[in-house]
Amino acid sequence: MHLSLTMDTMWRDFLKGMLKPVAATTVVLMAVVLSYFQKLGLEGEMVYAILRAFLQLSVIGFVLQFIFTQENAGWIMAAYLFMVSVAGYTAGQRAKHVPHGKYVAGASILAGTAITMFLLVLLNVFPFTPRYIIPVAGMMVGNAMTVTGVTMKRLRDDIKIQKNLVETALALGATPRQATIQQVRRALILALSPVLDNAKTVGLISLPGAMTGLIMGGASPLEAIQLQIVVMNMLIGASTVSSIMSTYLSWPAFFTKAYQLETVVFVAE
Repeated sequence: MHLSLTMDTMWRDFLKGMLKPVAATTVVLMAVVLSYFQKLGLEGEMVYAILRAFLQLSVIGFVLQFIFTQENAGWIMAAYLFMVSVAGYTAGQRAKHVPHGKYVAGASILAGTAITMFLLVLLNVFPFTPRYIIPVAGMMVGNAMTVTGVTMKRLRDDIKIQKNLVETALALGATPRQATIQQVRRALILALSPVLDNAKTVGLISLPGAMTGLIMGGASPLEAIQLQIVVMNMLIGASTVSSIMSTYLSWPAFFTKAYQLETVVFVAE
């Protein structure tokens, strides 16, 4: 009986709270109208995107509500591994010409975010509870996903473009890592630059999501910036580890056991 009343109350609160998000779809309708008159052909995709966002966020909201009420580390790990799996698949899709790209991306994201999260918990920056770990892990995984996908794609593309240079280095006795060190560096710099630029301009151009959410939720601006500094630090750490790991896991598949470029990898477009 008590559970039924709790569920009824939760549903009423949820439906009442959705009034503002539904009202906010007015701006999406404006975008749909503009797309129609500009003949962009994006109307259907816009409507589909916002409906999918409503559904996904509603479902994840109920899932998190359930997990937050549990005192079980297993639920934290399950949610974390699910995020890593989806992120690995998405990053692997971006770098689709990298052999086993989805597994490489998933392992890289897992390594970068797990190491960073372990250090944060060890240093008592965050307690190991669902309310802290899941949102923090989500931010790190999402950022690492983007950086890892860009790193893998750029590395493969650069090696293909400079194939003759790499093969010459191999012919002169260089190891695969030595022959591709410049391409690795360029891929890492390109992928990590947006993260670093964001850290340099945070608070000057726009207020980040975590900080904005805290302020709108009633926290003081000083408390919000303290958390945001932690967030920026962890994003840089996780992204750097994940992107570097992805190069180490990617490049062996680019070469044969005889230290020659794997032709099949660099033919596909």
